[in-house]
Amino acid sequence: MSFLSWVPAASTPLAAPADDGPGNPWFSWQYVTDNAGTILTKLGFHVGITLETVVIALLVAVPLAVVAYWIRPLTGPILALSGVLYTIPSLALLALLAPLLGATNRATVLIALVLYALLLLIRNALTGLTQVPSEVRDAAAGMGYGRFGRLWHVELPLALPGIITGLRLATVSTVALVTIGAIIGQGGLGDLIMGGFWNNFYRAEITTGTVLCVGLALILDLALVGLGRLLTPWSRRRVA
Repeated sequence: MSFLSWVPAASTPLAAPADDGPGNPWFSWQYVTDNAGTILTKLGFHVGITLETVVIALLVAVPLAVVAYWIRPLTGPILALSGVLYTIPSLALLALLAPLLGATNRATVLIALVLYALLLLIRNALTGLTQVPSEVRDAAAGMGYGRFGRLWHVELPLALPGIITGLRLATVSTVALVTIGAIIGQGGLGDLIMGGFWNNFYRAEITTGTVLCVGLALILDLALVGLGRLLTPWSRRRVA
């Protein structure tokens, strides 16, 4: 069975305008109001799968970064494997996953997104851990902390700036990559963008999906900046 058999047919918009002219504006409030329910559904899907991806990838990436930090011979293989996964073209990865999972469902896109997010999170978490000063680790050991106690109470808190940086990069990257899922009907706002191209180059649909996608990436990035400042108050004092 070919991959094209998994691609759903494009939905027809409420109005299919001509390619050019005043009947096909780049933005239309009429389109937004007439399709508010669909737009909110696509936006909700985009937000939900982005947050789900980042949480799952973080739960996988941080332990792998810790393993690479503790067992230095494994650092290269872990980074290399995550790097190979990151370099697989997104369309090719979806083409592989869709038939394997037996359906063009949310899990297909979710697995692909998690695989892409791993490299950014592992690399930045590992960087944060390796930048913990050796005298701080020695002081923690002198206070009686074991390996796990030192990791939980000292090293991970001090590595938070690096972890937050990776989290920001992975989140913005995921927001963009979700749109690729439109080729199997699971692209959130990407369904609007792709639908506009499929439906006689419907500019208002394309613009609406694009603006919301960019806005979502900016909002989530700013939220993570605020979270980072909240979790690392010592960084603010050092800058001041």
